[in-house]
Amino acid sequence: MNTFGPRAFQLVLLRRMADHQPELVEEARRELGASAAEMREANRRWQAIVRSPRSRGALSRYRSVLGEPEATAGRRIGDLDCDALRWRVPLWPDLRFEVLAGPGGTVWNEWLVRAPGAAGPELRTADDLRPWCCTVDEVAAAFAPVRPMEGTAPTRRRLAFAVPDGRSCVAEFTWGLLQRVAYGS
Repeated sequence: MNTFGPRAFQLVLLRRMADHQPELVEEARRELGASAAEMREANRRWQAIVRSPRSRGALSRYRSVLGEPEATAGRRIGDLDCDALRWRVPLWPDLRFEVLAGPGGTVWNEWLVRAPGAAGPELRTADDLRPWCCTVDEVAAAFAPVRPMEGTAPTRRRLAFAVPDGRSCVAEFTWGLLQRVAYGS
């Protein structure tokens, strides 16, 4: 029986992104040497792991699938303390998969973030907002103030903000990575 490891987990990340960026996903899937059927199977297995009545907690699940994190650090968010655990994701060498876990290992957040020391993109205009180029935190910092909005699925987030030319926009992210931007007036 094949184990479910980092390669399969990357296919799970891609499966959710395929709804918005099928061409980028196809290219990344080929880079991993995986077929479309293998990507679907990885997603099916992940969903079975997550929904299993014998499922361990989310943090334990990530450790079993991804191994020991590359880095772990304490972090304070408001008046709450949590642990930030980060793993490498070879498809995105400048990013890390980050899990924020509270007391008892309860997972509060799971998404892609920029790797420490990796240069992020310069985000100044709407033209700089290209799919897969930036993370939620980077857009929030570059175009503050932003208004978080409910995502269309558990792994999705949206931010509303204005770009320098005055247009309002909503950026949609999957697993913390920018997928698309819709512009208003």
